[in-house]
Amino acid sequence: QLTMSLNSSTLLNEENAQGPGGDTECLESLELQTPSSFQDNPLQQLQLASQEVLEKAKKSGRSKCPRCNSSRMFYCYTCFVPVETVPTKEIPTVKLPLKIDIIKHPNETDGKSTAVHAKLLAPDDVTIYKYPCIPEYEEKRHEIALIFPGPNSVSVKDIAFHLQKYTKKGGCGSDDDCSREPLLKQAKIEPEEEKNPNECISSSRTEGTRLKKIIFIDSTWNQTNKIITDERLQGLLQIELKTRKTCFWRHQKGKPDTYLSTIEAIYYFLVDYHQEVLKENYKGQYDNLLFFFSFMHTLIKDAKCCAGKE
Repeated sequence: QLTMSLNSSTLLNEENAQGPGGDTECLESLELQTPSSFQDNPLQQLQLASQEVLEKAKKSGRSKCPRCNSSRMFYCYTCFVPVETVPTKEIPTVKLPLKIDIIKHPNETDGKSTAVHAKLLAPDDVTIYKYPCIPEYEEKRHEIALIFPGPNSVSVKDIAFHLQKYTKKGGCGSDDDCSREPLLKQAKIEPEEEKNPNECISSSRTEGTRLKKIIFIDSTWNQTNKIITDERLQGLLQIELKTRKTCFWRHQKGKPDTYLSTIEAIYYFLVDYHQEVLKENYKGQYDNLLFFFSFMHTLIKDAKCCAGKE
């Protein structure tokens, strides 16, 4: 059974980036160096859009967020937009087969979270909430699952079978109930542009048990308990992922390498879902979700070598 990390991430440790000897200083010294070798990059198999725009942004250094004017590298992790030196049109967009809600722990540092990668690259399908501001999911339990390991977690391939049980228990009582917006405890971090009033009205039994939304928790492993025990998440189908090894550079000490960053967990779930639920050959459709992650992985790896840490 996979023990999945809900340890979040981002590009640079913002605390280090602001001081001497931090990641930024070391990254800037890499401009004239060659990138990591093909063999040293475990993410080299990905089918990614050109990262030339990120290479240029790296050389020019930190830039302003077009919305809040904060100084950032590559993107603003509070506004969820690329900085001025990274034109939006040069960033790939990924279309997902279902909607994703990310519940972020309030104590998780914004500048260390890879959850923002998902919002930047799949803006139409990803919504980020800051706990305790999350929706009420109870009325749509028959079409929602939570990625979290546990004694009752099921594998991705068994999702459809287990969702049928939720439909038999009640699911949507009527079309009106089913199409109604979920109630919010508080406002979410950013607007959600996903609702179709009739999206939940099924025309067949198969449609009625189809997964439509997946929930991820963005938090360090030690902070997950507060969120996972929230009454609004109780009773949801829980999914465990197949064992994968993380490439995350900010790995938690003492934790196994199967603890994934948030964006890795999202990516690997979608790959499994595409193959085992949709029953389609995977041809790199979601690889660009790791567009920022793979680039940062190489930079951080080289920076550590530059600093003599490896």
